[in-house]
Amino acid sequence: MLHKADKGNKLLIMDDLTGNDMMMENHIGNRAVGVVYNPEYEQYGNYVPSIIPLRYDAFIYLDETRDLYPLHIQPDGHLVPETYPFGV
Repeated sequence: MLHKADKGNKLLIMDDLTGNDMMMENHIGNRAVGVVYNPEYEQYGNYVPSIIPLRYDAFIYLDETRDLYPLHIQPDGHLVPETYPFGV
């Protein structure tokens, strides 16, 4: 829906949308956070009906993303790195 509206990244502040009747009255299927993907149950339990301005304070939409690559760094042994799993 956001891609069709306008290609490009978006930052939506929900306070700006609470006066928009379309956004306040339409439930949108929103993928639940922390759901383990299982194609057998994808259509039944992974989406939560949501009125987006009531569920979020802000919404960031990235139109196109790329996969991440790990940083292959080795601790030097003198300082404790601040990143997982070392900083835990």
